[in-house]
Amino acid sequence: MVRSTPLPLRIAGKVFLVLIALFMLAPLAVVVGAAFNADQFLAFPPEGLSFEWFADALADTTYTYPFLFSLQIALITAVGSAAIGTLFAIGIARHKVPGSGALQSFALSPLTMPSIIFAIGILQTVSQLLGGSSPWILMLAHIVITVPYVVRTVLGVIARSDVFTEEAVRVMGASWWQRYWHVLLPMCRPGIIAGGFLAFIVSFDDAVIALFLRTPQLQTLPLAIYGQLEFSASPTVAAVSTLSMALTAIAILAIEKIVGLGKVFS
Repeated sequence: MVRSTPLPLRIAGKVFLVLIALFMLAPLAVVVGAAFNADQFLAFPPEGLSFEWFADALADTTYTYPFLFSLQIALITAVGSAAIGTLFAIGIARHKVPGSGALQSFALSPLTMPSIIFAIGILQTVSQLLGGSSPWILMLAHIVITVPYVVRTVLGVIARSDVFTEEAVRVMGASWWQRYWHVLLPMCRPGIIAGGFLAFIVSFDDAVIALFLRTPQLQTLPLAIYGQLEFSASPTVAAVSTLSMALTAIAILAIEKIVGLGKVFS
């Protein structure tokens, strides 16, 4: 017989969860509050209410160009990671590949490697072999660290998919291309979209790898924010960060509405 959890322990658990949530949300609240500050300097709580800094953020090329560059890199990374990760996951799950367990561990290994170690390795490699960094090098580095997210989500969807549907299509004479295009890929679509979304977020928010691979012409939005914070504490930085958080939140809601992230990660 399973005993119920004591009431004091349940209360303590809920209090602990609330404290963790406050610890995670408090910095975000400070940033958002500082973005509406009417004063010329970063301050919380805000001294007055102003939308001036949001207008400055949208008009200042210090942030708009890095934002467009980060958006471009993140979109290409998401598409590339979705394609590579999906093919890798299907190959492991649907084909008897020798050493599939080792291959899966290899595909997920970037998740266990510290970003700074990976960034140093990439920097040394491209410096010796290619003479320096470039936007394509940054994009390839982001694809390497984001492919595991797609592999994991697609494998999770395939594990819960109906194998008998594929067998029925094969018995009815469908070619391998028809089975993959009309049956397997549609079943994997929630995992592909969720993994691609995670790849987009990781690439768009990356600062460590971009810091090591940066050049005068290669400036991402996180690096632009960091650079401005280093030399000036303008509320425009908080406004840019708030807009970035809003963009991420809108993307999460859109993906949840389309595929339901809870079904993918459950």
